[in-house]
Amino acid sequence: MEKTPRLLEPTPDWTPEERPTLPGSPAAIAHPLPKKLIYFFIGLFIAISGSLSNGFITANLPLIQGEYALTPAEGALIPAAYVMANISSNLLLFKARQQYGLRLFSEIGLVLFIFVLVLHIFVHNFHMALLVRIISGWVAAPLSSLGMYYIMQAFKRENFGRGLYLALGFQQLGIPVAWIISPYIVNVNDWTVLYTFELGLALCCLAMVVSVKLPRSMRIEVFEKQDFFTFLLLAPGFALLCIVLTQGPILWWFQEKWLGYALIAGFSLIVIGLTYEHFRVNPLIITRWLGSSTMLKFIFGALTIRILMSEQSYAAVNFLKAMGMGPDQFVTFYMVIALGIVSGTIFSALTFKRERAVLHLIGAVVLILIACALDYHLTSDVRPENFYRSQFLVGFASGMFIGPLLLTGMIRALQKGPTHMVTFVVLFSATQSFGGLVGNSFFSTYQKIRTQNYSVEIISDLPRTDPTVEQRIATYQKSAGKYTLDQSLEQNQAVRNLNQVVTREAQVRAYKDVIALNGIFAIVLFIWGVFNMLWNKYQLKKQQQMINSS
Repeated sequence: MEKTPRLLEPTPDWTPEERPTLPGSPAAIAHPLPKKLIYFFIGLFIAISGSLSNGFITANLPLIQGEYALTPAEGALIPAAYVMANISSNLLLFKARQQYGLRLFSEIGLVLFIFVLVLHIFVHNFHMALLVRIISGWVAAPLSSLGMYYIMQAFKRENFGRGLYLALGFQQLGIPVAWIISPYIVNVNDWTVLYTFELGLALCCLAMVVSVKLPRSMRIEVFEKQDFFTFLLLAPGFALLCIVLTQGPILWWFQEKWLGYALIAGFSLIVIGLTYEHFRVNPLIITRWLGSSTMLKFIFGALTIRILMSEQSYAAVNFLKAMGMGPDQFVTFYMVIALGIVSGTIFSALTFKRERAVLHLIGAVVLILIACALDYHLTSDVRPENFYRSQFLVGFASGMFIGPLLLTGMIRALQKGPTHMVTFVVLFSATQSFGGLVGNSFFSTYQKIRTQNYSVEIISDLPRTDPTVEQRIATYQKSAGKYTLDQSLEQNQAVRNLNQVVTREAQVRAYKDVIALNGIFAIVLFIWGVFNMLWNKYQLKKQQQMINSS
């Protein structure tokens, strides 16, 4: 039998309009306009800063690998460490917010992050870099909630949904903003600039949180000892899955035995953790609700739409990198993406209505499908400016889908009761984090297989006796003759140049296949989404007719 949580402090004399929706959420106080603007600015700054730290790593990962002399597999662990910690943090965040207050949790995390960053400025090594990313991922979870609540304080209670949409949309700006500003702040010969900039952001966030506080909330006693046992099972399980998903395409899935053992261990820990939760009286994660048809549909939709976003994060960006584009050439490209995210976020906020949430989600899928159609006609001559239209659409979809997705799940959780919110927060975080990892891992694997197949196919169509091939090799040999007088070296260099062209063209075809496959996924999700929407309308209409007839 579930016990009623005990209040940890007297409840202020709130009006019904001011009372928090849930324990741990700030009260909905009517602030004057200047203070609303201050809350909005602080929320916007915190929301972007929370994701900017991970964005810096994503934008500068090749340079970081060079700085620490890392292999690609070791380098991939740095962003993976952020995701591991972020998912684990969400396991305890909601209850920590209810029992201790979100601001205290955030301040402790920020102070710890600042301490580690200061230490990292003086200690430059791979293990310290991993520790910084772990702490950064841990702090990013409360910062996301903190930014959301600060932004929502700028809105009236009836417009909280608009504030929610804006907060979640602006959180998507971390990676594009990092790509835009990185070339201007990162110096290859002085890496302390990057960490100093991160340190400055963390100090600013801490100063804002301490100076302008959120309204009070109800604090209740919700933690149980069993919660930490569940955390000790699920957190390493999630971490092992993150490692497998990031290392699999690099080390190759069937080449390293430890990947299989890690996958087995990760799934085992998660299954044991969820089984333990299933038989608890007051579970942290309500497994019976997770297994319902409604939530299984939500999990499928949330995972799939995040995988579709890989059209941008994997296909477009990595294709341009494969064609030789460097960080400086991505600045305008990511400005277009950032503009798309802002536009999509504002559009979803302005058109906000609870019943329109599903339409926003379906609209985001349609935009991704259009972007795939625009990007399908790839050639080796494509440059960032050729992607502007399609990536604006994907950015628009990214800003438009995240708010409605969260709102749809929150409504379902609140209908079941406040105890279901922890389950939903963990589920939402896991689907978005793992959806991104699964998308990148799957498409990376698929792209490498298709590149190998196309390379063999192209080479088989290039017999050395073909006059066109002989002419191409002769041209390359003539170019190599400028640097050496050795004919054998000229011949070898000419063959290498030809192989490079073959690999490049194979990659172009492979990335076209990736985009085409993503487009197929988008079509399937669109049909599935429309079918579910129409089916739900039919069911509601049928229920209404039965009520009227009775």
